[in-house]
Amino acid sequence: MKLNQIDIDRIIEMAWEDRTTFEAIKFQFGLKEQQVIDLMRNQLKPKSFKLWRSRVQGRNTKHEKLRSFDTSRFKCSRQKSISNNKISKR
Repeated sequence: MKLNQIDIDRIIEMAWEDRTTFEAIKFQFGLKEQQVIDLMRNQLKPKSFKLWRSRVQGRNTKHEKLRSFDTSRFKCSRQKSISNNKISKR
């Protein structure tokens, strides 16, 4: 699968997010966990990659099977309340 720069940027962003699982990345982009790791290794500076790997390794929230909370959605539970720019309209 050929990824464009926008897709690569989004995958990196999702990989850095604590609550976005590797399964969500696979669902959206078709990349397995090892492919995401390889992409991060190739796209990030070595120090940034090491920092990311140390954050991700063993983190329950990055794997659906290890999560203890609802995984039926890929978005934050508070996202609905800030959709359509409602927060800025207070």
